[in-house]
Amino acid sequence: ELKRKAPNAHTFLEIIRARYGNGSHKVFLVFALMTNMIVTAMLLLGGSAVVNGLTGMDISLAAFLIPIGVMIYTLVGGLKATFVADYMHTIIIFVTILTFVGAVYINTDITGGVEGMYDKLVLAAQINPVEGNAAGAFLTMASAGGLMFGIINIVGNFGTVFVDQAYWQRAIAAKPSSTVKGFLLGGACWFAIPFTLATTMGLTAIALDVDLTAQQAQMGLVVPAAATALMGEVGAIMVLTMLFMAVTSAGSAELIAVSSLVTYDLYRTYSNPNATGKQLVKVSRATIVAFGLGMGGLAVVLLGMGLSLGFVYLAMGILIGSAVVPIALTILWKRTNRVAATAGAIIGLLISTSTWVAVAASLPEYGGVVDLASLGHNYSMLFANIAGIISGGVIAIIGSLAVKSTFNWSDLKDKITLVEMSAAAAAEVTEDEETLKKAFKFSVRGGGLMTLVLIIVWPMPLIASGYVFELGSYGVWVA
Repeated sequence: ELKRKAPNAHTFLEIIRARYGNGSHKVFLVFALMTNMIVTAMLLLGGSAVVNGLTGMDISLAAFLIPIGVMIYTLVGGLKATFVADYMHTIIIFVTILTFVGAVYINTDITGGVEGMYDKLVLAAQINPVEGNAAGAFLTMASAGGLMFGIINIVGNFGTVFVDQAYWQRAIAAKPSSTVKGFLLGGACWFAIPFTLATTMGLTAIALDVDLTAQQAQMGLVVPAAATALMGEVGAIMVLTMLFMAVTSAGSAELIAVSSLVTYDLYRTYSNPNATGKQLVKVSRATIVAFGLGMGGLAVVLLGMGLSLGFVYLAMGILIGSAVVPIALTILWKRTNRVAATAGAIIGLLISTSTWVAVAASLPEYGGVVDLASLGHNYSMLFANIAGIISGGVIAIIGSLAVKSTFNWSDLKDKITLVEMSAAAAAEVTEDEETLKKAFKFSVRGGGLMTLVLIIVWPMPLIASGYVFELGSYGVWVA
């Protein structure tokens, strides 16, 4: 839709400014930069914890050094470098995951393969039944904790997709005809992480009774611990490699996203509207360096506060979820109203944070104390995440319906201009309207079908029935 309605856009915020003006633009700019900071903080918290766990390197030093490497190749290669790096890094990540799958289920010396894993997991559940799981088992989809995590995860990830410029810039940079297929395929590839990596390394850590505290698990140390137990030093090196690939890929995308926002939405919008391409490149490079160093510093501060990857991941939707529906409606619905969309984002954030504190204070096991432990409880996170995304959406929709204003999409093409572009290049930007309409229909059908299958069709019956996997069904799952 962005390609169809605003072919000249560099960032999604330019569309918000063209529709709603400078006030709303500044509000959503704060949400966008907050998202980039949260995502980068998670990468550095998780990355530094694993580097520290596997090599003994000081955790703060690791948090500070990781962004430096990313910063250098992003500076040199720009967005193209992140595309090429993403592609290569994804291949390496997949090869590593498949190697682990082979080590756990095919090379059966340590785990005993599918049967051995099954027996070990049944035994583990008898020794330590899982609270809230069907029959206390590990081999089930019926898990209260799992369901809560799933909902929090979906809300938070809506936030990191819709409010993160890193995703929008991929859509902007890609050909319209390949954008839809790329996003759907990318979504499908992503499931290798929660499905395959969890089935392999998460369950191996339990089967082999790897010695980890709850806090270490929250820091993201399950995979490195399982890999070391499974393959010794080789496993540790592979996890380090995989982690480095994931962190640098995502980190460079975040750096480019922040540089786009600062360059186009701050500098070009408010400081120098007639900036040349050269001036914009200078600002972009300076931003990459400043943000890279600043995020290293922020990660050190968060570590000092005792925040883990798990905590920040679960809190993400509380802080940015309220902006999701207003941003989506800005692109999709011509009746979205400026005041309603902006109020939805701001009031939704106030509602989600108030809910977070209120639920944490009401938990009897913490005696009404609001601290990291009570704020990090499943209930606090769950209710606050849901409150944020729903309230932001409800305010934006009801407010827009109450004010019967409509927006003319063709205005976007006039209000958003490209920097120094020849007429021939501009002609290439606008792709055939019919092609884009077809792509839109395909994305609605394809995305809708995937959503239905992955969130409703197969997990819900398994959750509702309280089914515990037998050896045969566990074998099918692994396959």
